Amino acid sequence: MGGDDPHIHVESKVVRGVAAVRNMMASTFGLAGDLPSRIATGCGLRAPYAMTSPRPENVTCLACREYARLEHLRFADELERLGRIPGSTISTDQAKLAADRHRDLAKRFSAAE
Repeated sequence: MGGDDPHIHVESKVVRGVAAVRNMMASTFGLAGDLPSRIATGCGLRAPYAMTSPRPENVTCLACREYARLEHLRFADELERLGRIPGSTISTDQAKLAADRHRDLAKRFSAAE
């Protein structure tokens, strides 16, 4: 697809986004790397970073919405498993709270716009 794609996408690493990692590194070490100009999206395209969003309400690409929904559900299941592992650094309650947040995001991605 050319440069005339009007849709807002999600990045392929929607659960652990590039911007979130960049912000964490900047706040921890005072260093901030450049964001890429184009990134892989959930629908398989490479789109300008400015044409992506982690917010369900902003994403207009239907394939990206479905991809993000499935990724958040998968991550929620992974979090709950992590909370049940003996010796885990997060408690079962903390894992459930985080999993519920990701399930809510998945539900918001599945809502028709």
